[in-house]
Amino acid sequence: MLREAVLDRAPAMSDAITGSGEVPTVVVKDDQGRELLCFLEQLIPLDGQDYALLTPVDTPVCLFRLSNDEEPELMDPTNASEPVLSTAEVVLQEHELNLVRSAVTLTVAGELDEPDPEDLDLEGEEDDEDDAETYELLVSFLVAEQEYGLYIPLDPFFVVARLENGNAQLVEGDEFERVQPRIEAELDDRESQD
Repeated sequence: MLREAVLDRAPAMSDAITGSGEVPTVVVKDDQGRELLCFLEQLIPLDGQDYALLTPVDTPVCLFRLSNDEEPELMDPTNASEPVLSTAEVVLQEHELNLVRSAVTLTVAGELDEPDPEDLDLEGEEDDEDDAETYELLVSFLVAEQEYGLYIPLDPFFVVARLENGNAQLVEGDEFERVQPRIEAELDDRESQD
């Protein structure tokens, strides 16, 4: 899994990277033109191309279909019906939060309370699997008598983008499969040098 690390090389400033705060931010776009504002965690050069390891500025959330009889079903937000997403937006607004339909994932903008570690559902810790993800329920709601929930992933949520011509393009599919192990190896090398 990609590890979060401190930026150790200053990126070249471009249209995609801004430095209004202490940590530079990058607007990454997907193939459909959707955008996601992210913090730049690492800049990794591979084969003459700069790749960025990013974390979303807003809180990423996952949409699940809930059922009493079965495990919650993770839904692809691009396949979720408009009534489900619209209802989620209304429920979040009641908590002074906004649902953002971003590239890569849904995010929630606004002030979230920090989770109390004692209240977290840590089922994944009982398993010996390193891949077990844990989530915290943010809100649940009903649409046409079906229950849904927006959950916050408790594991770090990373995005990989390719920086070129002043833009940050989301890395997906075959390119992601090709560069992901090399990015992980580079981050491990950097970590072992510290």
